[in-house]
Amino acid sequence: MKQGKIIRVAGPLVVASDCLGAKMYDMVRVGQLGLVGEIIELNNDLAYIQVYEDTTGVGPGEPVTLTEQPLSVELGPGLLGSIYDGIQRPLNVIRDEYGDFVPRGISRPALDRNKKWTFVPLLKKGDQVVRGDIIGYVQESPLIEHRILVPPTLEGEITEIKAGEFSVDEIVCRVKTQAGAVAGLSLHQVWPVRRQRPVKERTMPVEPLVTGQRILDTLFPLVPSEHHAK
Repeated sequence: MKQGKIIRVAGPLVVASDCLGAKMYDMVRVGQLGLVGEIIELNNDLAYIQVYEDTTGVGPGEPVTLTEQPLSVELGPGLLGSIYDGIQRPLNVIRDEYGDFVPRGISRPALDRNKKWTFVPLLKKGDQVVRGDIIGYVQESPLIEHRILVPPTLEGEITEIKAGEFSVDEIVCRVKTQAGAVAGLSLHQVWPVRRQRPVKERTMPVEPLVTGQRILDTLFPLVPSEHHAK
């Protein structure tokens, strides 16, 4: 990975040089500790970075590692019941390893890579799929059926799909595009936090969900759960 160099630190704002090729909102690792940051401004080879951890002790000359990927989150089975901070670090996992205080620069997968989920396919080999199609589901809880979707950037023909017990990283389906490339689909997707999830249609609410709490109903009005994106 490419590396820049810190030239200035002002609280959570870090300025780094030698960052040619970096993109807005890319995630970076700041300093020797590898603090999580996001590029919020670019000026020639200078990158202005918002750091989402305490920058105490970080100084000029330390490296900034460019991941060349946007700040993203993992979407898949296992989100329910987990506790995360603002950059989707699993606090329950970190607590088990390090106690009640989160070490700076620590990073753990948001979704459990060891847990197996029962995948039930709804399509078969030879079926044509487009973005947003449901290829199967995982029963995440007694009440929640977690549907596995075709990513928004993919369409083509299913060449392989299988049922069984899988971790979130294992391939459960393969899709061949019109260009001839074959893409593997797992039970989870990685999605940039600043990119809106595409929807086919949004239904407009016709009545509010009245909670009975005046502060919520006045300042933070809600709608019933049946009003959602399709």
